[in-house]
Amino acid sequence: MRITFLMPGYMWTPSGGYRVIYEYANRLVDRGHHVTVVHPRRLKYLPAPNLPLRERLRRAKFGLIGLFSTPVIDWQPIDKRVELLFVPNSGQRYLPDADVLFATAWQTVPSVLRASQAKGEKFYLIQGYETWMGPKDLVDQTWLAPINKIVIARWLLELGNSMGASNLTHIPIAINHSRYRALRAIEDRPRQVVMALSWVEIKGSKDGIAALEIAKRNFPDLSVVLFGNSRRPPWVPQWMSYSQDPEQERIINDFYNGSSIILSPSWTEGFPLPPAEAAACGCAIVATDIKGHTEYVQEGVTGLLSPPRDPDALARNLCLLLERDDLRVRLAHSANDFIKQFTWDRSADLMEEFLFRSVPRKPLGQPSSSSIEVSPA
Repeated sequence: MRITFLMPGYMWTPSGGYRVIYEYANRLVDRGHHVTVVHPRRLKYLPAPNLPLRERLRRAKFGLIGLFSTPVIDWQPIDKRVELLFVPNSGQRYLPDADVLFATAWQTVPSVLRASQAKGEKFYLIQGYETWMGPKDLVDQTWLAPINKIVIARWLLELGNSMGASNLTHIPIAINHSRYRALRAIEDRPRQVVMALSWVEIKGSKDGIAALEIAKRNFPDLSVVLFGNSRRPPWVPQWMSYSQDPEQERIINDFYNGSSIILSPSWTEGFPLPPAEAAACGCAIVATDIKGHTEYVQEGVTGLLSPPRDPDALARNLCLLLERDDLRVRLAHSANDFIKQFTWDRSADLMEEFLFRSVPRKPLGQPSSSSIEVSPA
């Protein structure tokens, strides 16, 4: 089967949403499918955003960088058999003929809808309710589009049903357990908290920092390690360690396996990967009580939850685990066991079965009837 994923752009730095697509591409190509991941420099069929001058200039800057730079994805292992295309825009002239064409974000749905049938049966992989990335009415329209939709979390399935969306299927995403695993005994962890930090407001990083400062006042020996894709924010206290764009192996070996707790203060997420990855590495989870977290965090069983946008409540849960090591160890073991059910083999099985049910069977390796235009990398 020939499968195309249309991305919303190109990421120079790690992105959970992009990682999910590349993981699926790796698994599907290993099963004999021809997989192409298309990265357009510009998305067609979208209304011009009403952005402030500063944001327009920022986008123009990164657009120029993308135009004159050679794309390199060095933060995620990608099977050499996966075809990576970097093209001028998301128009169908740059999409290969295929059996399946995936939209991977709300902005890519208009291009997929306008693509001819030769580009493949149309699917939409939904990883979150992306109203924070675009106007609610336009995002909702993509959910109601007449195409096959795969949601990565149960709460997204419930949301889609409540909206009256059709053709919805839930296939959970997963953790690469060959990479994200406990290398240090859960009982033998220092009093250290790890947190993925972002400038994006909905990630709640400022709430996390405030909670960590409260915890530090109660536990002066507390260490904090933060990591992110951008420069160190000025609102991060100097006593906290911050690493910009660290290699994944360092995150796994030093940050996750070197910490006892992962803090995740997001306001909304589809299926947050850092706390799930950290749990696979042996961390206890302290997080906000949002639907994305509750896909794998059950209060008092696999972690501790508190209301979003409430640093004091986050701090109370942090302090509870810092004080009660027995509880921290129990929750960490429980989360580590629970997260093992989320495997890429299972997710790829479900994805492949769903595609075979939804698309007329064709011989593998069937050649494309037309060529595409590809811009130089």
